[in-house]
Amino acid sequence: MVDKIKLVLSVLLVAAGIAGFYLLADKALVLRILAVIAGVVAAAVLFRTTQQGQQAFGFVGDAIAESKRVVWPTRKETIQTTMIVFVLVVVMAAFLAVVDIGFSHMIKWILGRGA
Repeated sequence: MVDKIKLVLSVLLVAAGIAGFYLLADKALVLRILAVIAGVVAAAVLFRTTQQGQQAFGFVGDAIAESKRVVWPTRKETIQTTMIVFVLVVVMAAFLAVVDIGFSHMIKWILGRGA
């Protein structure tokens, strides 16, 4: 029950930050953005104390750790893969153009409108 109350309060803190953005319409943009950031940070801190928040933050931490273990391709591999994709796109475009022209001639021939 306490977690549900904390979740509702977290949502209300985000809403308060967004409301602050619009209520401070006559103030500087930086102050308005700070109101939103303050609401989101306060909501995140409160959300972190719930069971769902701990699971969510744990998942994000695991995702960050996993992304650090990813082996990214080298520049050469990236360029080669990009060129292969471009060549495949050109080949498929040419193939589809030939098929389209073929179907067009076939339809004209069937309808008797061809030369």
